[in-house]
Amino acid sequence: MTVEIQDKKDPFASIRIPEFRNLLAGRFFFIMALRMMSTLVGWWLYELTGDPLAVGLVGLAEAVPAILLALYAGHIIDLSDKKKLLLRGVILYCACAMALLILSYGFSHGSAKLMIVSGIYVVFFFTGIVRSFTGPCFSAILAQVVPRDRLANATTWNQGTWLTASVTGHATGGFLIALVKTTGTLAVVCSLILVGLLFMQQLLPKPAIARETKQDTWESVKEGLRFVFTTKEVLGALTLDLFAVLFGGAVAMVPVFAKTILHIGPIGFGWLNAAADIGSICSVLILTFFPMRKGQGRRLFFAVGGFGLCIILFALSKNFFLSFVALMCSGLLDGISVVIRGTILQLKTPDDMRGRVMSVNSMFINSSNEIGLFESGITARLMGLVPSVIFGGCMTLLVVMVTWFKAPSLRKMEY
Repeated sequence: MTVEIQDKKDPFASIRIPEFRNLLAGRFFFIMALRMMSTLVGWWLYELTGDPLAVGLVGLAEAVPAILLALYAGHIIDLSDKKKLLLRGVILYCACAMALLILSYGFSHGSAKLMIVSGIYVVFFFTGIVRSFTGPCFSAILAQVVPRDRLANATTWNQGTWLTASVTGHATGGFLIALVKTTGTLAVVCSLILVGLLFMQQLLPKPAIARETKQDTWESVKEGLRFVFTTKEVLGALTLDLFAVLFGGAVAMVPVFAKTILHIGPIGFGWLNAAADIGSICSVLILTFFPMRKGQGRRLFFAVGGFGLCIILFALSKNFFLSFVALMCSGLLDGISVVIRGTILQLKTPDDMRGRVMSVNSMFINSSNEIGLFESGITARLMGLVPSVIFGGCMTLLVVMVTWFKAPSLRKMEY
């Protein structure tokens, strides 16, 4: 009992596990590479087309297969050795990055431009397929690496690693676009994925956890869905974040704001694109050393509501510094909601259902980023750039208010 209490108070409790350190290092390089790739593609597509909708469509191209395959992927994850499945996914991601590298040798005018844009959409369609397996697998494998009494601490470190890799990837992507152009940046992306793969290979095998009864695929999928929809804290947290991310995705239009309103180059764009992640890193660092002890549900609502206000401020700003601060504060608040949601999922989910539950989480949260990207492109085309982002922030506030009254159990939730 004394050891468990000490572990809960020790901010480095999970980091002391060597295998967990390998998982974090592998994920860091992998996510950094993916964020560099997304930063590059947003800038690349807008340079090729000059159309915000074209930037939004790449999110749709990735989200559609990720959503359609998510439930089946969760079933497969629960039945598979998670290490092998994870390594296969990372290798396939590297193949997709190499395909973009080949496309970058093309010309940027005439019919060749159309071929490049179409090729980017095709590649991201395949990354969506791979992501439907790889994303939930990262979350599902965590509980097989770290003992349950250190899961809350491991979840915070896991989110912090993801966010640090994300901000590093966004910022570095902007610098590399300026220094070595598209082709050089993609070569770095491929290299980083391979470095991440080397760390992940150090993990021990993670075989499937035996189930009490055998199920066919559809019954297995339904069991995962039933768990999510009957566990009110999980459902409420996922729903709140789903709509907040869907409507509040101002980051999707950062390439357009950078060029047409703030008039900054690739380096400034890279920092602006990373601003939200910088804020999220700050919040995760604070929560790592000073974890929330009570009132987590109420704080989740305040964090998401504040996020919506920051998005509105970003839309109204015409100053680079103010825009950067608005996005950084939005990330600070988003980091709080991410840690709360991630901790709830890890603590509430049975070990033999982690693949399916994390896949549902992927459908709710991760794919909503891409659908939000598409929604931002559509609303920007229909309403104009600034009004569309203001609309998204207002819708986020509306979702928070409705959920506050509709989900009292989430509002009162503590862990």
